[in-house]
Amino acid sequence: MKLFLSVSGLALALILTGCGETTKPAAKKAEEPVKPPEPVAGRYAFHQMYMAARNWAPDASPLRLSNVHLAEAPTAPGKAGAWQATFVSPRSGRAKTYTYSMIEGPGNLHKGVFAGPDEGWDPSQKLFPLQALRIDSDAAYETAAKKGADYAKKHPDMRISYLMEVNKRFPNPVWRVIWGESVSTSGFSVFVDASTGNYLQTMR
Repeated sequence: MKLFLSVSGLALALILTGCGETTKPAAKKAEEPVKPPEPVAGRYAFHQMYMAARNWAPDASPLRLSNVHLAEAPTAPGKAGAWQATFVSPRSGRAKTYTYSMIEGPGNLHKGVFAGPDEGWDPSQKLFPLQALRIDSDAAYETAAKKGADYAKKHPDMRISYLMEVNKRFPNPVWRVIWGESVSTSGFSVFVDASTGNYLQTMR
């Protein structure tokens, strides 16, 4: 009988001890830091926008492609946090500009592909076939940087812009790598063939 009481008392003590302990909450997993958006080259952004443009008009053809400067997104040589492209439907005579952004931005810039309103199209503005864009913006930058090395050294903090379109001076569509915010405000830019990657001309 004494043995039975001892065992029972021990069991009761263990139960009471267990009830008195506070259950420790499971340790929360450390939250991974949010990675900043990575800039992308022009061709990747272009194809995202082109797929959307084909839904708008099956005959959509590209008119131009350019980068969008974003203070909130990092940049890299030949890459940007956002791009915009204009496509034309020759059948309807209408144009539409799309943006592709890695983040939500100021104005009407949204993450992913976003379509602007329909616009008119001047037929004197030449379109180019999709397959003509073989050279990406980062490759165009490398070619332009070699030709603009001296200018870049003198202006190390100057923004670089990218514009790809048909230029009547050249047979193929061209990348224009621009030191500055735009063509009109730039004092130095380099033309690179968007189909072959060849250097074409320097504008001062």
